[in-house]
This record gives sequence, structure tokens and C-alpha cells, in this order.
Amino acid sequence: MRTADFSYELPEQAIAQTPVEPRDSSRLLRTSDLSDHRFHELPELLDPGDLVVLNDTRVRAARLKGRRLPGGGAVELLLLERRPDESWVALARPARKLRPGTRIDFDSLTAEIVSDPDDGVVQVAFDSVADIETAIEQAGEMPLPPYITTRLERRERYQTIYARATGSAAAPTAGLHFTERAFTALAERGIGVARIDLRVGLGTFRPITTEEVEDHVMHRESFVLDAGAIEAISRTRLAGGAVVAIGTTTVRALEAAWQDGEPAEGEATTNLFITPDFDFKVVDRLVTNFHLPGSTLICMVAAFIGDGWRDAYQTALDRGYRFLSFGDAMLADREDS
Repeated sequence: MRTADFSYELPEQAIAQTPVEPRDSSRLLRTSDLSDHRFHELPELLDPGDLVVLNDTRVRAARLKGRRLPGGGAVELLLLERRPDESWVALARPARKLRPGTRIDFDSLTAEIVSDPDDGVVQVAFDSVADIETAIEQAGEMPLPPYITTRLERRERYQTIYARATGSAAAPTAGLHFTERAFTALAERGIGVARIDLRVGLGTFRPITTEEVEDHVMHRESFVLDAGAIEAISRTRLAGGAVVAIGTTTVRALEAAWQDGEPAEGEATTNLFITPDFDFKVVDRLVTNFHLPGSTLICMVAAFIGDGWRDAYQTALDRGYRFLSFGDAMLADREDS
């Protein structure tokens, strides 16, 4: 499969720079009939007995801007993962100038590079502080994607309202549309809600740079499934209800967990790359935003709904839908469901 086959023309004016208010007033395209809706109508488009599954990860203020010591050259780190030895994996810029032993000053934090750069990724150790997560939260910025150039007025607008454990370098953006009104409507319609936690990292947002899709290497991401989520999903499937994944990160976690049968609870990692001809085991319906051309996320959408993804995207562009992280969403049924 050629990467170019998963591309499309995305006009700059279609990229949403700011989120809409209220959150659930965003638009929602149902791909089965290309009908237009608002996100707060989602419960009406689902059936009683369905189960909505959310990724409740919380975004870390993971973008740190500092200067090399000595010399003062500018350095930017995007923290991706905290390792068991308390070092961190980070995407660095400019990585070529960072070698083991390089010291970096972030004003309220200092750190040292402890590995050679590998495809822009380094390992870094922070000097001891009482609470490193709080220190990062105070020193860092929200890691908005580079295509968003408008200043974000409130940090929490790049968090879902149900975010819990901090651990991601990007938001699970399909969840940004949810409000308490939406959750109330789901409950009133008899639609359940379950949660998983996939910590969004390079596996989700690193672009495909190879000509052939199969040559792209996915980075591993961690996820956690608890017994309650597993039980709710299994019960829904046995009863004939649809498992509705909110976002591509939720799809990746669920499909990775169920590939070899019933999953075990607890933490796991996955580098699952979902492309056309993938055998979906658990997800029946998908709510997702509109993604960058030629991305792994477009490949997943194409795997899920087939060639109809092009009609859905072109329809959305023609009707003025807003694209990418702060944009609108679509509701898709799995091609073979």
C-alpha cells in the first residue's frame, strides 16, 4: 500500500484553530448516510444497549522550552514517557546538538541528556525535585499540534472533561466534544460508558515518512484495561450491543487487547498499526475527528469504513466541517458490521 493512497487535499482554512463552545455544539457527520448532526445528538444516533468506550488519559504540559548549559542554545523537549528508572523519553529539537551529558536549563527545572538521539528521540533525566509531575506542569506548555497557531486561552480546553491520570503527550481529541449533557443523554437512552487509559505518544501522532505504508514503524504506547471495562465490553458483545470507540486511541487499545481472545486486566503496551484488511475483533462503531492526510490515523479510518472514507472526507470539506484536533467529528460504522 502506497502512503500517497491515504492522502487528500486539506485546505489551510479547514484546519480548526480554536475549539467551539459549548463543546458538544461541534458538528458530527454520520458516514453511513452522510447526514449532518451536532455532537449533542450522538446518543440519538446510537442504540440502547450500546457501550461507549472512552480514553480517559490526561494530557501532560509536556512541551518544555529551555537552553543548553553552557552556551545558551535553545532546546525544546516534548516529553513522551516516564520510564521506571525515573528518566524520560522525549522528542527533542534540535536533537542533533544533544549528546549524553548535555545540560539543559528550563528555569525552574534542570535536566541532563543521557542517551544519543535516535530519530529525534532522546532520554533525559531531571535533577531531583520534590514532585516532578507538578514541576513539569508548572514549567511546561500544553503540547498543541504545530498546525494550531492560535494561542489557547485555557489549558483545560485541550483536556477532555473526564480526563484522569496524567500521562499523554497529546489529547484523545474525539473526546473533547463530550459534555455533562451528553453523558446524561447517554444514560437516559440506556447506553453504557466504560473507560480505558491509553497514554498518547509517538505511536499516535508521528507521521508516515515512508513511500510504502507497510514500511512505517509504529512506536509503542502504554494502555491500561481494568476489570470493569473488560466485563462491560464482554457483556455488551454477548447481548448484541455495539462497542462504540471514542477516538482512534481507544480503537488501538481495544483491538490490541482483544487480538488473541479475551484480554487480561492491567497494563500493556502496543505498537499495533491498523491498516486496510485488518481483522477487527471488538469495535463496531467509531467516533473520531478528521485527521491529517497520509497519517496512520487515516489508515485506521480506511481500515474501519473502507474506501468510503474518501467520500466522507470530501463531503465534510464541501460542507465546511472543521478538521483536526479542535475540529468536528464523524460517526462511522465498521465496514463489515
